[in-house]
Amino acid sequence: MSTMVRYGSVQGADTSRGRSSGGSGLGLAIVSSIAAAHNGSVSIEDRSGGGTAVVVRLPRWRTDGLTPPGAGVRVRNIAMKLTHVVLHRLHLPLVAPFRTSFGTEHSRNALLVQVVGPDSEGWGECVADAEPLYSAEYSDGAADVISRFLLPRLDPNHVVASTLHRIFEPVSGNPMAKGGIEAAVLDAECRLHGQPLSERLGATRTRVPSGVSVGIQDSLGELLDVVERYLADGYLRIKLKIEPGYDVEPVRAVRERFGDIMLQVDANAAYSLADAGQLAKLDPFDLLLIEQPLAEDDVPGHAQLANMVRTPICLDESIHSVRAAVHAIEMKACRIINIKPGRVGGYLEAAKIHDLCLAAGIGAWCGGMLETGIGRAANVALAALPGFVFPGDTSASARYFHRDVTEAFVLDEGHLNVPTGPGIGVVPIPDALKEFTVSTQMIKLTSVA
Repeated sequence: MSTMVRYGSVQGADTSRGRSSGGSGLGLAIVSSIAAAHNGSVSIEDRSGGGTAVVVRLPRWRTDGLTPPGAGVRVRNIAMKLTHVVLHRLHLPLVAPFRTSFGTEHSRNALLVQVVGPDSEGWGECVADAEPLYSAEYSDGAADVISRFLLPRLDPNHVVASTLHRIFEPVSGNPMAKGGIEAAVLDAECRLHGQPLSERLGATRTRVPSGVSVGIQDSLGELLDVVERYLADGYLRIKLKIEPGYDVEPVRAVRERFGDIMLQVDANAAYSLADAGQLAKLDPFDLLLIEQPLAEDDVPGHAQLANMVRTPICLDESIHSVRAAVHAIEMKACRIINIKPGRVGGYLEAAKIHDLCLAAGIGAWCGGMLETGIGRAANVALAALPGFVFPGDTSASARYFHRDVTEAFVLDEGHLNVPTGPGIGVVPIPDALKEFTVSTQMIKLTSVA
């Protein structure tokens, strides 16, 4: 038994057209690859009234809502009832200051979202920083958006994770706030049905390779000491934060000291296209990638830069949705994408971008935002999908915190184990939650008028 999806007709379609003539080769290739990954097929058929139609045939989903092995993302349509939501604001000191091109962090102000119903509860993490530097969102603002504009849109008697994107769409922007709610609802749904989040998303691995992000250091000597310590811990990939004036020499020093390790750099949008010559000086060091060298909205500039440097361009801040990812891929602005669930509005959208990258032959990896164990558990579940081909920023808890709010994630031969329990597989430790909590806000859910 199969389901047929028919796309609109194309009068006089020329299936031989390539990109140079404005054809839809990439789009059809993406559709074909995704259909094949789901044991389906794609065909171009003549229509009786003229023209052609693209027909996609897919196996019917299992009625129990579970994800068949290797079948990709499946969503349940079984509604839950929720009674209230609790926002937990936490303050966790970092083990060491973390400096990037846009500032230095000494602590993590985390916002945890707890959804509660008569049959299940779930936890998610809104990854907005304390200040609107990485993105326009910040934690206090996200809490306000969640309580005043997002939660009132929910029907507490009929909550389904897969419908949240549509329900929240009238609220402009705020993907991290939306993603925090979605993560908690996904956790609750999976717990209700005894299903790990990794299985729900279509994961194929039981552990994921771990990389580590190294902030800008005061001296090259300190940088080398930090990198040496992380390599001794077992991290498989090193990412160096860079900025103008701190780029070639740090990379040179690390490459000369440690040889042929997996090494990449992250500029956090600190450069302009005028700096292409400087960025090209990184080419001899055989980096895995240069992450987000230009401004978030400068996708055309990244496409130009990709033709001016040999090192693969990876986009981060520029990718805020599936649509943005398609646009960047079509413009040939990147060869790799850093998929951050909070930045794209949640784990379901992140999984769709993963599918797109897998189909289009674009490398992908799972980024991080200094999450507590709540967000880290969900990230590890996502990173276990087959298209994440590079080690992610899924570092051990000890990389950032002396004590995590959950049981610590521990590095094991350069990998983190994917939680196997229902949902995200972890919950806050009560005394740890109490220790780090600054405030809580309980929001009772009422029926939509």
